[in-house]
Amino acid sequence: MFYLNVIDTFSAAHLLKDYKGPCSKLHGHNWKVRVCVKAKEQDEIGMAMDFGFLKAILSNIISNLDHSYLNEVVPFTETNPTSENLAKYIYECMEKELIDKPVAISEVEVYESEKSSVIYNNDQIC
Repeated sequence: MFYLNVIDTFSAAHLLKDYKGPCSKLHGHNWKVRVCVKAKEQDEIGMAMDFGFLKAILSNIISNLDHSYLNEVVPFTETNPTSENLAKYIYECMEKELIDKPVAISEVEVYESEKSSVIYNNDQIC
């Protein structure tokens, strides 16, 4: 199995509803997003998938989040724009874009700072 990672960043503001703490106030982050896809095979030139293709998909997804107030971006109008929910959202968007491609989404990691991140995958182990 091959695992390919691409990374991109975006800047956005948010606040956490019903949270008791400083994050309940409007604040921003320079988010870093790492997407990992997996592939069983390589093509005729030895690639599982072109990194440029994956980067373009991720860039398109996060362009809707960049320099926004996340609480006003669907689906975060209905759910808190936590790092967990951002990771799940990006995972699901990537998953849709990769249907019928030779790779499958493995996980998405979202960093809200250099010291804090969350990883989302769809493993059903709990």
